[in-house]
Amino acid sequence: MTKLYVGNLPFTATEDGVRALFSQHGTVESLSLITDRETGNPRGFGFVEMANAEASRAIQALNGADFDGRPLRVNEAQSKGRSNGNGGQRPY
Repeated sequence: MTKLYVGNLPFTATEDGVRALFSQHGTVESLSLITDRETGNPRGFGFVEMANAEASRAIQALNGADFDGRPLRVNEAQSKGRSNGNGGQRPY
């Protein structure tokens, strides 16, 4: 499985709409659109999980593609590492 970062989503994007877009390139195993914790408003990005080969095809086809008037940013999600707030450097 490959987890994809999907950025620059319009704030009107729905899970159904994003799923339909990515389903054209393979089976969407999971989908999550990120919302603000306090307001519940969309943050304009999300994550899609697909099989490796299908994820590669989706990146090629959808990165930079227009979705409701906005060019999507689609790439492989980077693992979220723990940060100490100091750019990863330990103060000595």
